[in-house]
Amino acid sequence: MQSCDPVIIGVDTGGTFTDFIYHLGGAWVVHKTLSTPDDPSRAVLEGLEHIAPEGRTRPVESHSVGPPGAALGRVKVVHGSTVATNAVLERKGVRTAIITNAGFEDVIEIGRQNRDQLYNLFYRRPQTVVPPGLRFGLPARMDASGKEIQPMDLEVLSSIKKRLKELQVQSVAVCLLFSYLNPEHEQMVYRELADLNIPVSLSHCILPEFREFERLSTTVVNAYVAPKMSGYLQRIQDRLHPAPLRIMQSNGGSISAAQAMQEPVRTILSGPAGGVVGAVETAKRAGLEKIITLDMGGTSTDVCLMDKALPLSTETCLSGFPLKVPMLDIHTVGAGGGSIARLDAGGALKVGPESAGSDPGPICYGRGSEITVTDAHLFLGRLQADRFLGGGMTLDRKSLDAAFEELSGRAGLEPMDLAQGVLSVADTSMERAIRVISVEKGFDPREFTLVSFGGAGGLHCAELARMLSMPRVLVPANPGVLSAMGMVLADVIRDYSRTVMLGHGKATHGRLQKLFGPLEEQAREEMLQEGFNEDSLSLHRSLDMRYQGQSFEIMVPWRMGQDPGDGFEELHRQKYGYIHQGRDMEVVSLRLRAAGTPAKPALQPSTPGDEQVSDKAFYGQTQLYFEGGFISAPVLDRNELLPGNGFAGPAVITEYTSTVFVPPFARARVDNWGNIVLDILDAD
Repeated sequence: MQSCDPVIIGVDTGGTFTDFIYHLGGAWVVHKTLSTPDDPSRAVLEGLEHIAPEGRTRPVESHSVGPPGAALGRVKVVHGSTVATNAVLERKGVRTAIITNAGFEDVIEIGRQNRDQLYNLFYRRPQTVVPPGLRFGLPARMDASGKEIQPMDLEVLSSIKKRLKELQVQSVAVCLLFSYLNPEHEQMVYRELADLNIPVSLSHCILPEFREFERLSTTVVNAYVAPKMSGYLQRIQDRLHPAPLRIMQSNGGSISAAQAMQEPVRTILSGPAGGVVGAVETAKRAGLEKIITLDMGGTSTDVCLMDKALPLSTETCLSGFPLKVPMLDIHTVGAGGGSIARLDAGGALKVGPESAGSDPGPICYGRGSEITVTDAHLFLGRLQADRFLGGGMTLDRKSLDAAFEELSGRAGLEPMDLAQGVLSVADTSMERAIRVISVEKGFDPREFTLVSFGGAGGLHCAELARMLSMPRVLVPANPGVLSAMGMVLADVIRDYSRTVMLGHGKATHGRLQKLFGPLEEQAREEMLQEGFNEDSLSLHRSLDMRYQGQSFEIMVPWRMGQDPGDGFEELHRQKYGYIHQGRDMEVVSLRLRAAGTPAKPALQPSTPGDEQVSDKAFYGQTQLYFEGGFISAPVLDRNELLPGNGFAGPAVITEYTSTVFVPPFARARVDNWGNIVLDILDAD
């Protein structure tokens, strides 16, 4: 790499740490800093200034993996943010109003009248973010074919505009019936509100599809978080200028910061999506096509199943809000390194979903007061107090004794058994999450490799694999910052959709080709603005299909020459276990995914060497508690492990971003790419 080449820095904001990674001199350079929940941009900017002062990279010697290099040219930043997610979860967005058709003002609250917890007699739906006083109805209508049947009442629109100003509304969601067929009325509203100088989200731009509740819900979330996201990204961009800033989307690709400010709803699963992309790229190099990802951070654990292709879903629901924009099919549970262990009213041990975060953090960080999963690992000897963050942070082991004595006394357990119980409860929660995305969707976990990453993933992955009878675990290099690495390796992706409601018999190749035409033209034009011409652009078509009368669709990949019905029934059988022979099918919506591949670091495998581990890799010996007794295990430095090395557990492998626990029932080996592969010896 020449000195004038740009360096791409991946930045991932987590609940406990903010991670940074870039490729320099043939090696990855990583950096971690504690997150700043009061203003996440502060940790991002401080970290960027630390590694790239005035837009130029400098080596972070104590945190480097591989040899540090000389300062290089201008940087590019790809960032995964939790700002939009947290604003919705914590109900800390802005004062948002809804403008819709008269008589439909309360659709956002009525929803589908379903109940998530059917047998919970005390269940209450999460409060909507737009109160009744901020919902406005317009006497204007389009019919189901997109024809105007009631003209826009401009006087009412003008009075609504006046009320928005009086109520100090900060953002507006506009969602009118059948605007995905004819957006004229929504565009009229936009022009009328332009001089208010506040964000206005139009449903035909955010989600040009049928189902008014889901379209309204998605548009409302976009409007609710848009000013927060814009302010956050603007602060970072102002400091980075002129270095470009790109944002990771929930669909596994990045977009420009300007586009993310307009459509922040597409960044809801930004960080987890980066992890999945990083895991997929790692697995491909290792020759694996079927993987289940385990991303265990400080606050939560994200799991995702990939069977040869990234899994996309349009059925994501966040805190009661359906979001129909395409997202990677990721399932999240509240189990992370910072998850707090408590006894409930009945005396049962609970772990999470509450997290100690970065402030106050686990007890062993020096400020916390409640036992966390990280504390349990240190108490059991699986974490090494003087090797945390590569020795950059020393954990306080002595402070744990009193806390575990107190809680174990109330639980009626020995302190060591209580700590083991904390890990077992967390493992059970994660096992359940993996079964949701695999067994419950017709997949057998035994056919997949568990790809484990995140700061805490390496401490749990082997046990989870054994619980699920999975034969193999792959722990990538730099697992604690793989989400940030995924952002460096991600393509630039834009998603487009259009509802067509076309019977299977009318969905001929020529008809579908013609219907896809406008979407493809729009994609080429917008991707050209992103810097990709026709030769560097790939377009992927899919169809949302269902049997007539069904309530939900299946996304079916489609190429010219294929009968879409065949692909639909194959996926229907896999998902539901049966097909309706002879029943009419229909194409509900078209989807187009435009992908451009930017410049990425060129990665090469290493030549495998001896199986024998070098003496330089042995840091020491530790006593750890495992399944009811103490065992002795070597502590290894991952930076000194070489491709071809292999050894049996028990062992503890330390590195800057994570710790990997190799239990007695596993054998570890290092592959040509520097991944640690754990073979589970007693998997069924």
